[in-house]
Amino acid sequence: MTKEELLARAHAWLADDPDLETRLELETLIKTEDEPALKERFFGPLEFGTAGLRAVVGAGLARMNRVIVAKATWAVGKHLLASFPDARERGVIIAYDGRTHSRAFAETACEVLAGLGVRTQLTKRPTPTPLAAFALTHLSAAAAIVITASHNPPAYNGYKVFWRDGAQIVPPVDKSIAALFESSPSYAAIARVDFAEAKKRGLLGDVPDAVDAAYLEGALKLTATNRETDRTLRVAYTALHGVGTPWIERAFAAAGFSNLFSVAAQAEPDGAFPTVKFPNPEEPGAMDLLFATAKENDADIAIANDPDADRLAVAVRNVEGRYVQLSGNEVGILLGYDAIVRAEGVVKRPLVINTIVSSPLLGVIAQKRGVRAEETLTGFKWIANRAMELFRTEGYSFILGYEEALGYSVGTLVRDKDGISAALAFATLAASLKQEGSDVLTALERIYREFGLFASGQMNIVREGIAGKAELEAMMTRLREAPPISVAGMTVKSLVDYERGVRKTGDVEVRLALPPSNVIGLDLEDGHRIIVRPSGTEPKVKCYFDVYETLRGEEPLNEAKVRAAATLATLRSALAETLGVPER
Repeated sequence: MTKEELLARAHAWLADDPDLETRLELETLIKTEDEPALKERFFGPLEFGTAGLRAVVGAGLARMNRVIVAKATWAVGKHLLASFPDARERGVIIAYDGRTHSRAFAETACEVLAGLGVRTQLTKRPTPTPLAAFALTHLSAAAAIVITASHNPPAYNGYKVFWRDGAQIVPPVDKSIAALFESSPSYAAIARVDFAEAKKRGLLGDVPDAVDAAYLEGALKLTATNRETDRTLRVAYTALHGVGTPWIERAFAAAGFSNLFSVAAQAEPDGAFPTVKFPNPEEPGAMDLLFATAKENDADIAIANDPDADRLAVAVRNVEGRYVQLSGNEVGILLGYDAIVRAEGVVKRPLVINTIVSSPLLGVIAQKRGVRAEETLTGFKWIANRAMELFRTEGYSFILGYEEALGYSVGTLVRDKDGISAALAFATLAASLKQEGSDVLTALERIYREFGLFASGQMNIVREGIAGKAELEAMMTRLREAPPISVAGMTVKSLVDYERGVRKTGDVEVRLALPPSNVIGLDLEDGHRIIVRPSGTEPKVKCYFDVYETLRGEEPLNEAKVRAAATLATLRSALAETLGVPER
């Protein structure tokens, strides 16, 4: 794109942009002819990725703004009307998180749908993403739109779409919406009904308060047990400046947990996220205030939601009295094992599902316990849709799904990850263990001793901007076209190319029963594996490592963990060298 073409595109956008803030931003860039900054905003439209649209808020095709929200909503509405004759009457649930621009973007979505004659119900306040997904099915709406950037940095915002079955959109729906999005009219040409006028016409209403009560009732049923559990467990909690606090407090109080201690400085929604650099519970430092609150109140466990409360992080006290954060895989394994045990003799044809980048351990446990286990592509939309498919076709009952990035679904209350019901489920498990004279870490060790130790690690390769995107794409191409025959001296037994849909072992190729995706897997000797994929929401390639170790007799668990950690470190260094990038 020449400089003249770039400036012409920027001027055209400026003429269509209704937002003063982004207009001023763009006017400055045009006046100074800041070509690199303009390229970053106009190098291409946003694409529906792993979790919808997500980008830095600002002017342009490659940023989140009112124009993008209007175009995306027009596309969603058009596809809805073409798909379902009753879409106008069923309507759309609109929800938003606590970020600075979320409410304004949500109102824009309401106005565009009203312009199409589609009825909307807007949440009265910043709301957890799982509550929106629940409201969709509970109210029998046609779709739901959630304005959220989840756990991304403060400058970001995003846009998620759930279809009438309650799960996030997958092909061919997302492809059809994406095509409409790319060919959508200008903002000025999109019919809209003013927010206040839409209310007068009955095209816009509130999501009823009864939805909250119905959700909480369902969450309590999910975690109900046939045994009395002491609910004096002491729990520290943080919403990380997000929307989870009122729902966690109501859920825990209803379940009988009276010792809940919230981090006051992070309890209310605040799009500036003043006490954390990055509102992701996995980021260093994000949990510091939670740990301080836990220590101050002698908490048994410490839990955190991300800003839209669809993820859950957990920390527990070790024998030295320090709080140690569990990985997403460790929480998923504990919840999965508990769900499998509780389902025995109670649930017909139980089913557990995790993603290809999550630990293989859940599948091992399920197989030995006679439970169906499945793996899906990354993203909870795949877990939810596969669970529904297996229920429809084979009568399987979904009891637990998880992905290593702190996402869990306990049962079918919400057809997406849910950090609120998962928090309640984990606290119930921890309380039961405490009552038995045990604890979470002891329970985890028992699992490892019975089924083997699977240790997991990651390496992220971050490249910003247009040049960075091209570099990451080239990296994936090289790995696909010239895969290594060994990594750190360990033979690559199989190459798994998820884009081509094949697992190649020697000269034998086996087709995969998964949709195509730009992911590459390396199955190594001794049960180790590596998976490499571009992030669907951030400018990075993510590398996942899973290492298998057996515990030798009665050896201390830490000795096996040390061996596993050494293998992980060796694999990380070797893969970084293979890819020609510095470790991170």
